Amino acid sequence: MNQLRPPAVPLVVNDPYMSVWSTTDTLTERWTSHWTGTRQTLFGMLRIDGQAYRFMGLSTRHYGIDIPAMTQTSVEVLPTRTIYQFEAAGIQLALTFVTPLLPHDLDVMSRPVTYVDFDVEPMDGQAHDVALYFDIGSDWVVNTVEQRIVWGRHRLNDRDVLWMGSTEQDILGKSGDDLRIDWGYLYTLSSGDGAYRAVLGNDTETRPQFALTGEMPNRDDAEMPRPVDNRPPMVVSAWGFDLGSVTGPVTRQLIIAYDDIFSVEYMYRKLRPYWRRNGASLMDMLEAALNEADTLRQVCQDYDAELMADMRAVGGDAFAALGALAFRQCIGGHKLTADLDGTPLFFSKENFSNGCMDTVDIFYPSSPFFLLFNPELLRGQLTPIMDYVMSPRWKFPFAPHDIGRYPLGNGQVYGGGEKSELNQMPIEECGNMLVLLTAICQVDGDTGYAERYWDALSGWAAYLSEKGLDPENQLCTDDFAGHLAHNVNLSLKAIMGIGAYAWLCEARGLNEEAASYRAQAEQMVQQWQEMADNGDHYRLTFDQADTWSQKYNIVWDKLLGLNLFPAEVAQKEIAYYKTKQGRYGLPLDNRSTYTKLDWIVWTATLAETDEDFQTFIEPVYKWMNETESRVPLNDWYYTDSGKQVGFQARPVVGGVYMPLLYKPEIWQKWLQKNNQ
Repeated sequence: MNQLRPPAVPLVVNDPYMSVWSTTDTLTERWTSHWTGTRQTLFGMLRIDGQAYRFMGLSTRHYGIDIPAMTQTSVEVLPTRTIYQFEAAGIQLALTFVTPLLPHDLDVMSRPVTYVDFDVEPMDGQAHDVALYFDIGSDWVVNTVEQRIVWGRHRLNDRDVLWMGSTEQDILGKSGDDLRIDWGYLYTLSSGDGAYRAVLGNDTETRPQFALTGEMPNRDDAEMPRPVDNRPPMVVSAWGFDLGSVTGPVTRQLIIAYDDIFSVEYMYRKLRPYWRRNGASLMDMLEAALNEADTLRQVCQDYDAELMADMRAVGGDAFAALGALAFRQCIGGHKLTADLDGTPLFFSKENFSNGCMDTVDIFYPSSPFFLLFNPELLRGQLTPIMDYVMSPRWKFPFAPHDIGRYPLGNGQVYGGGEKSELNQMPIEECGNMLVLLTAICQVDGDTGYAERYWDALSGWAAYLSEKGLDPENQLCTDDFAGHLAHNVNLSLKAIMGIGAYAWLCEARGLNEEAASYRAQAEQMVQQWQEMADNGDHYRLTFDQADTWSQKYNIVWDKLLGLNLFPAEVAQKEIAYYKTKQGRYGLPLDNRSTYTKLDWIVWTATLAETDEDFQTFIEPVYKWMNETESRVPLNDWYYTDSGKQVGFQARPVVGGVYMPLLYKPEIWQKWLQKNNQ
């Protein structure tokens, strides 16, 4: 299988605000950008035997010179690393972005740090005089380029640390979707050996001067504060390395970090990032990142190799490529913070959806990722919702949708918010929460976590018992499709929720209640099959013949050991789905050619043979390679054209890890890393 051409390539992806991507085949076709599509500049060049060549960023003709591009020969996306290869004038460059988002090590994962490695060596056996240049633009530290910035430098262990930030530090001053961070400070420093030159200067001076002479300005620009878009020029953090006569491999390394000071607001309390929970300062964090740089590079290399091997074993090369591309995007759609007592709270953001925070039907699809790698992170998403529910503010008999609009988690904003049942998702969210709390308790081996919230869970189980079999006209997680009555897949979710609650009751020794809810779930399964039956498949809605939909919610029946549905139900659906495939995957249902990426993989997980699994996964791989929508993985696209319908960079892509949970030996192996 040929190497994947990702729709967008993760470069510096740590959280919803520190998230920079390349959206073209080569790094010299377009400026790098935030996941929203707004430019956030990275620029790089090598000076080889007196001639400069770009490996990153656009041409600098407007500086009066034209710097030709190196030839990019490959790009490889792995779970924690992205590796580019370039060639020019007898020199080969490997450019590697390493972001140690290691779910089993929350201290490391929470650091807003990406390592950038430059490995240079001759290809022709000849010595070459080489110098390296790399800069980071000040457009990283503002929401819009009209905002003004300041900059400066610190010293850390005899190293320069360059910093930039907005003039007006309005910390957590706004919420919404299409936003970039405009508070806190961006830092860069060299983490490797070798002399360097570092300057905070104008791109119109640093780039052409280096290209023509190999030199850089000998002092920082001092004309501040000023807007980023003071064209020309833009202020950049610029780094130069004279590698001398290169006859063998030479490496230089940089660290890019962003200190947001406070990360989110939760119930009107400003929370700091997790790495600060024990009083660590910015310099403490940078020093730890510096000291552990070499170790973490090796850890990431080993981690990637092990995970890629497991994904290939479970689902083949196409599945492994999808999982690798989803890894950093999934974690990077969240922010890990510490509550006042140090408890990890992990908040998701609905990127290009509506900006909601800690959304239940966002962490429901992403949950396989966290159940696999570290359930503590899933607990960190559930706890804010559950504590909100237990407060006097939440008055409804069903579960909330969200706790606010990122980064302000001060109460639900979706639909009717806290004040109205209008446009809520009652069955959807109740089922989601019961399923996920059961999954957490199964991993824990006890029900202690669920017992903290037992009154709420009991209420939701009763709600599903009354209203879940044949849902009224309401929204489900696929709310873009609008309200739908008698939704067969939503009914299935209600059954999963009731069955999960029955399991919790039994695990607690509440035998009478367990038997009652189990019996009801079993009865509902029989009714469901009769009401939804359409001969060779099951319907989209109970009342509409000759309709169909993906029944992805049934994936939990086996995973939680509920065993409510006969195996033939899923297999009948799988056989039918194979007749409905589009060029780029299985549509969500009969109403449109569009689909959801996460649900396709959940559906594929139900397949009993590798051949059937690949039937659903290979069109997704084809879509990633061919889609015209060059954005971080969008999970809602047309299966005929491959074009994006909406959404991008959302954490729901963690759902593609569901097949690994169906392999108990693999699941247990990854869970064990949390105990090492």
